[in-house]
Amino acid sequence: MSKVPKPVSGFPEWLPEARRVELQWIDIMRRTFESYGYASIEPASVEEVSVIQAKGDDADKEIYALRRLSGEQTADEPRLALHFDLTVPMARYVAQNFSALQFPFKRFQLQKAWRGERPQEGRYREFTQADIDVIDQGSVSFHFDAEMPRIVHKILHTIGIDNVHTNVNNRKIIQGYYEGLGIADPMKAIQIIDKIDKIGPSGVQQMLMSQMGLTEDVAQKCLQLAQIRSEDTGFIDQIRALGVSSALLDQGIEELKYVMDRLSDLPKGSVIANMSIARGLNYYTGTVYEGKLGDYPDFPTIFAGGRYENLVGTYLNRSLPGVGISIGLTRIFGKLLKEGRIKLGEKSPTHVVIINTPESDQNELMRKAELMRKNSVNVEVFHEPETKTSNQIRYATRKGIPYIMFASEGADEIKNLETGEQTAVDVASWQPDRHNTYQSRIEPSQRCSVLPLAVPGPK
Repeated sequence: MSKVPKPVSGFPEWLPEARRVELQWIDIMRRTFESYGYASIEPASVEEVSVIQAKGDDADKEIYALRRLSGEQTADEPRLALHFDLTVPMARYVAQNFSALQFPFKRFQLQKAWRGERPQEGRYREFTQADIDVIDQGSVSFHFDAEMPRIVHKILHTIGIDNVHTNVNNRKIIQGYYEGLGIADPMKAIQIIDKIDKIGPSGVQQMLMSQMGLTEDVAQKCLQLAQIRSEDTGFIDQIRALGVSSALLDQGIEELKYVMDRLSDLPKGSVIANMSIARGLNYYTGTVYEGKLGDYPDFPTIFAGGRYENLVGTYLNRSLPGVGISIGLTRIFGKLLKEGRIKLGEKSPTHVVIINTPESDQNELMRKAELMRKNSVNVEVFHEPETKTSNQIRYATRKGIPYIMFASEGADEIKNLETGEQTAVDVASWQPDRHNTYQSRIEPSQRCSVLPLAVPGPK
C-alpha cells in the first residue's frame, strides 16, 4: 500500500472552510488599502541573489536559492532566489519603473514570501504578507507616518481583532540619545537593544558592556530609555528627565510627538510610544512600528515597519525616501486558527444545489442555472441524476449549502435547508438571504470571523 506523502513543515495549508476566511481577510485588506489610495503591485517572486542581499544583516541565512535539478550551473548564469520579504523587491520595482510612476508612489502588496528558517509557532517557511509603502522624491510627508498604523488598526478592527498594541518609536530618539551619552557606535547599540524582548534587560546590559565596552552606568542609562512607555506624549517629559541631550534626539522627539498626536483619536492603549522598539534592520532612519496581539503577549510581532531613506534611492543614485508597514497575515491567521478563534466559513461557495433526477431535462437545468449565475448566485446542478434526492440533499447539507431547488416546467421551488421553508421562485430574479452566506462576510464594513478570547470559568 502506498503511503500518503507528508506535508513539508513550515508551508501551511488550510482546509476550504479556513481558506475562505483567509480570502475574506485578503479582500478586506485590499479594499482598505485602496480606500486610502494605495495601488496594487506584484513584483516577481524570484530576484537575483545580489538584489535580495542588499537588505544586509543575516539575509543569507534565510534565502531559498534556486537552481535546476538537471543541467550544469554555469559560472555566468544569474544566481536566483525566492524573495524573503516584500520590501526589497518593491525597492527594485520602483527603481526599474521610476520614469513611469507618479510620486508620491503609494503601493500595496498582498503576496507570498519564503524564508529558510526553522518552523515554529508564528514562523513559517512560506507565508503571505500585506505591505504598504509610500515612496517620494526628496522627502516623504510625515502625514504617512501616522497613516500607516491607522490603516492597520482599521483592517484588524474590521476583521474582528481589537486587542492589539501598536508600539511606535523613532530611531532618531535612540541614536540621538546614545550620541548624547558619547557612545561611539550607536547602530551597534540599537541592534543590541532590539533584542530586549528575547534576552531581557539584564541580558542586554551584559551585551552592551561585553561587546561594546560600555560602563555599567552608561549601559544602565541605555536601559532607562528603553523602559519608557507612554500612551500619549508623556514620553517627552520622561526622556527629558534622563538628562541627555542632542540635536538628533530633539528632532526624533518632535517627529514621534507628531505621530502620537495624529493617532490620539484611536482607542486608548492601542498606540504606545515605546522606547524599546528599535527594529534591528539597518535601513530604518526615523519612525518605527511593531504590533503585538494583546491576548498573546509572548507571540511574535504581527506587523512592523518604519521610515527609511536610502533603500530605493541607492539603485538610482537619487533621494527616494519612504515609509511602510508590513502585516504578517499568515502569522496572525495561523495563530488565531490554532487557538480556535476563527469563525470558519462554509466548505463551499455554492448558494443553491439544483436537484437532478433521471426525468429532468438536463439542458433546461443548465439554462436555469446560468440565469441564476447572471444574478451572482452560485449554483450547482447535481452531477448524478441517478442519485437519490435524499442523498443530494445530504450532499448540500454536509457542504453547508443553504438552499436546494426543485426545477419543474411550472413553478420552480427553492427550499431553505435551515428553516425548511419552501417557496415558488422566479429563477431569473431570485436572490438568497445572504445573512449567513460567504458573500455576507466579504464586505469590509462588517466585523467578522474572529471570536472573542474565551475567559476560563472558576475552577
